Amino acid sequence: MKIAFLNIYQGLINRGAETFVKEVSERLAKDHEVKIFSGKKIPPARWSVLWRLFIDPQGLIIAWFTLKCLPEIWREKYDVVIPVNGGWQAGLVRLATWLYGGKMVVSGQSGMGWDDRNNLWCFPDAFVPISSSASRWAGKVNPFVKVKYIPNGVNFNKFKPGEEKINFFLKKPIILCVAALAKSKRIDLVIKAVAKLENVSLLVVGKGPEKDKLQALGTRLLGTRFEINNFDYEEMPAVYRSADLFTLVSEPYYSFENVLVEAMATGLGVVANNDPIRREIVGKAGILVNPKKVQEYSLSLKKALEADWSGKPRKQAAKFDWDKTAQKYEELIKKL
Repeated sequence: MKIAFLNIYQGLINRGAETFVKEVSERLAKDHEVKIFSGKKIPPARWSVLWRLFIDPQGLIIAWFTLKCLPEIWREKYDVVIPVNGGWQAGLVRLATWLYGGKMVVSGQSGMGWDDRNNLWCFPDAFVPISSSASRWAGKVNPFVKVKYIPNGVNFNKFKPGEEKINFFLKKPIILCVAALAKSKRIDLVIKAVAKLENVSLLVVGKGPEKDKLQALGTRLLGTRFEINNFDYEEMPAVYRSADLFTLVSEPYYSFENVLVEAMATGLGVVANNDPIRREIVGKAGILVNPKKVQEYSLSLKKALEADWSGKPRKQAAKFDWDKTAQKYEELIKKL
């Protein structure tokens, strides 16, 4: 079987969607011919209002990227095409696959919102939500589309407890937050909560438009107990092992957030925002909070640092192994 993934960001940034493409494509490639179509430059940020019509620069660049991919998709007649970027991409791929008899599968990496509404309205042969909440939501948005819940995963052999660590020259214990440096990740709330703890450091790993603002806030509230850094995906297991606790309190619309599972697989307890998706991911391997209540959030961080998590985080992470995820995609594709 010939399978194609389209992701303009592949190899340019490292988010959950890029990890999904990398991990699932590698496993499917063992028995199938797999091609990843990727871009050469990161599109600009979305414009307000216009992005909903996909006529802002980002939407149009993704549309042009997709149009350039279509001749090869048409020529090679891929059996299954998996578009990742939404917008015009889903519609263009749907049209092409309909015309030559291929199948389109959309993985709901965007989460419950406008992007995945558009994906569902493009009538894929299968829509794959990555949380139970998103699965119920998708069934209501378009009841005529096949919906199959398959969560994202973690490379259980890569992300595990071990000896290899990184010396960050931060005072222990270290709380780790891995995220794009964007407003929706609410890292400012993480900084304010950690600042209320004595002798605790915060390491933020990621890059994005809010870096300067977050650096200024972290330096002002935490001083030498704060650091922002960035690492390649291959280095991340050692980063997780160097921390004592993981926290991430993004806006609740985020669909999965692989970093939570990566942290748990490495043995870290986690503190995350209290919403249905995070409850499903974290289980008993962490504490769920309302991060807007900074004092309560801070006390939960303290409690989590003092807790004995033993093997709970890794046991919870085992539910989201990429091997299991890829196998479910294999079974889904064969039934289309």
